[in-house]
Amino acid sequence: MRTRDRILEAARTLFNDEGLAQVSTNRIATELDISPGNLHYHFKKKEDLVGWLLRRLTESLRPFADSHESVEAIEDLWMTMHLALEVIDQYRFILRDVDFLVREYPALVVPLRELVGRRIAAMRAVLEKLRGLQVIDATDEQLTALVLQAVLANTAWHSFENLLPVGARGSVSGTRAVAYHLLVMLSPYVNEASRPYLDYLRGRYAT
Repeated sequence: MRTRDRILEAARTLFNDEGLAQVSTNRIATELDISPGNLHYHFKKKEDLVGWLLRRLTESLRPFADSHESVEAIEDLWMTMHLALEVIDQYRFILRDVDFLVREYPALVVPLRELVGRRIAAMRAVLEKLRGLQVIDATDEQLTALVLQAVLANTAWHSFENLLPVGARGSVSGTRAVAYHLLVMLSPYVNEASRPYLDYLRGRYAT
């Protein structure tokens, strides 16, 4: 693996595990057993590292932008949702530590907003496709609320989870908790034929 890619992977892991604010470029260099000068040859400052990782997250999520084209049933929605959540989890520090990110690196606010905007558009396209197929039944107002609630859950959960009292966290956490709550949100709107499978999926995440 090239030094540049090793630096990015080490930074991603440390940011995820220890927090964006807590990890310095010197800490990353020490983790890789390279000199700070070597790291700064590839990335002049920490903001450059974060910006490249945000680009990688954006590119990893890009295939899901057109996922509605292959969605025909709840099972397809679940698979798309599950895979997207796994990608987000790999870069969870970006959304978990968003307050620090936008305060310290204002230049990254625009691409971050664009990322969230694409997530909203992708979720709307999927749910509108399922409504057109009569898999879900929701008014325009309900569908808009469901889209925003779903994107809020999969972008803000890691930050919100840190604020939950221990007793309120339930039996699942992290990506599994997001998937579970998204399925619960969707439950009132699915048709009777799809409900048993949705309940089965929800049960898998709840245990």
